[in-house]
Amino acid sequence: MKIFTGILLGSGLLLFAATNAAAVGVEVAVGGWAQGLDGELSYKSPLIGDRVDLDREAGYDDEDRYFGRIKLDLPVLPNVYFLATPMEFEGDGNKDVKFKFGDAEIDANVPFYSKARLDHYDLALYYGVPLTGVASLGTLGIDLGINVRRLEIDMVVRDKAGLGKEDSVDETFYVPMGYLSVQLKPTDKLALEGELRGIAYSGNHYYDLIARLKYRFFGPAFGAIGWRYEDLSIDEDDVLADITISGPFVEGGLQF
Repeated sequence: MKIFTGILLGSGLLLFAATNAAAVGVEVAVGGWAQGLDGELSYKSPLIGDRVDLDREAGYDDEDRYFGRIKLDLPVLPNVYFLATPMEFEGDGNKDVKFKFGDAEIDANVPFYSKARLDHYDLALYYGVPLTGVASLGTLGIDLGINVRRLEIDMVVRDKAGLGKEDSVDETFYVPMGYLSVQLKPTDKLALEGELRGIAYSGNHYYDLIARLKYRFFGPAFGAIGWRYEDLSIDEDDVLADITISGPFVEGGLQF
């Protein structure tokens, strides 16, 4: 959340800089995402029975979280895109079989509490595909680049029977990903945008798809609605996760 707060504080400085550097394009937006989580996660165990179903067994509900993003379109250097996505779930759960989470062994049908934080932060460097805008009379834009995602997986599980059984995992992963963005602008005020970040390697994969319908109300101000879908499957550093997060979002911002 410190990084997310920094985005909001820094956006004012970026907008001020944009007014004094006409060659630099700036887009700043904040919004809310209804995050629906599904999938399984285990720690220090490859056994299927030790995987916690985050929806049915952990009892996680959908959560509404804020997010923020900043884009800088630079004249010569690679363009820069920063995206911050806080994500946290918690709930009371139950499994009908005994399971282990790290060094904690929870008995069958014993209620347990868990809390999972899956914050991630993206930094993309990209260029626009040359002549795309000219060939389409300014209605189509395509960007290609690389993206580095900092993924923080922090989860705690403890029994609620007063037996003191508890363990937690706190790991940070840096995931290199490809970046593709497509913008379709049928009018000056309306735009349909799609973003794809993704990688697949050694049986792991991580995909993040964003679809956005954006409308410019007046001047630099715009609003948008869209859908975001993430698909994560990793087996790294004793963390085994097979998770999807999806749901609608709304956002508002300024674009110069």
